Amino acid sequence: MSPDPRPARRVPLARHDTARRVTVTSPRTAAARRPRYPATREIDEQTHLGEVYMRSLLRTQFRLALFVCTVLACVVCGLPLLFLAIPELREVDLLGIPLPWAVLAGLIYPAFVVGAWLYVRQAERNERHFADLVERP
Repeated sequence: MSPDPRPARRVPLARHDTARRVTVTSPRTAAARRPRYPATREIDEQTHLGEVYMRSLLRTQFRLALFVCTVLACVVCGLPLLFLAIPELREVDLLGIPLPWAVLAGLIYPAFVVGAWLYVRQAERNERHFADLVERP
């Protein structure tokens, strides 16, 4: 006996034989949910996840400090090298003071203050982002 090569024929159901769809809802809209385990608790209890959170904050702050120190080192070491490489700059006077002395003794400190202010601002921004990450619902 060989199988029938014709495809099986579908018989349409009558309109009254179709099943009705029913939406099932719960009267308890505030069903008990698993209590949320906040990330701050993870950090306080020094769990592995809390360590990961703290390591990410420390890594971000360390990267910022490394960047600021690199810029500071380039400025502090670069200015004397600039005056060595271009001897004409050593002969320039600024208000009667030689330019190297004026730059290294007076003009560099306001730049350091601005750099420190920017560093503190960025560090606080990093901490705010971390706090938002840890405290988000």
